Amino acid sequence: MTDFFFPLELIIFLFGACIGSFLNVCIYRIPENKSIVFPGSFCPNCKNDIPFYCNIPILSYIFLKGHCKFCRHPISIRYLLIETLTGIFAVVLFYKFGLMPAMVYWFVFICVLITISFIDFDHQIIPDIISLPGILIFASSFYFLPEMTIKDTLLGILAGGGSLYAVALCYYLVRKQEGMGGGDIKLLAMIGAATGIKGVLFTIFAGSLFGTIFGISIMVYTKMADTKNLRIPFGPFLSLGTIVYIFFGQQLIQWYFFSF
Repeated sequence: MTDFFFPLELIIFLFGACIGSFLNVCIYRIPENKSIVFPGSFCPNCKNDIPFYCNIPILSYIFLKGHCKFCRHPISIRYLLIETLTGIFAVVLFYKFGLMPAMVYWFVFICVLITISFIDFDHQIIPDIISLPGILIFASSFYFLPEMTIKDTLLGILAGGGSLYAVALCYYLVRKQEGMGGGDIKLLAMIGAATGIKGVLFTIFAGSLFGTIFGISIMVYTKMADTKNLRIPFGPFLSLGTIVYIFFGQQLIQWYFFSF
């Protein structure tokens, strides 16, 4: 890369980190049914308003050493991680797609997935206020992505929502209990709107694989024998599978079929 591109990458990273700071607000407030606009940022412990100079993404956390300026209560490192992660995704998408509509589309999509994933981890819910509008918004994929058509979008929504609904229904008929929430079904419908049927199938496979590895690791680490007490949200792993598809899906699919 030439020197000309480095400042642009830095600007893109900082922009992504600022969006990540906003995602932290959404993750904290949406499950509490609080406005994501008003009031401004405040410390959850002492309730003091956070001044702008203490609310600079990444830098404020480092300078304040992970503590509130007023009450010195520890601030979760997750705030720093989400800001950094969002900034990194912005730069990686720039590398892959350039400053094109596809980059903007996928960045917004990944930001939504990050928000959903952390809410699901914290509360084991996927809010309809995110997933349902998301289905409509990301159904515009045919407009931003050359490889998508209106047909691909509609079939992706039907395949995404329908496939998980069928799995949930079968599980209920066999076990007489719910094994998958409706939020996962709506999330996969949203994913289908953005990626089509191929993306849905890849996401289900990859998400199940990641979820299984995570679940087994937790069981081994905690020495848990009874899986009935193990509640693992599926949304984050569906999101992870989708992100892998966005960056490497086509290559992995080609490798699989040519190798086997």
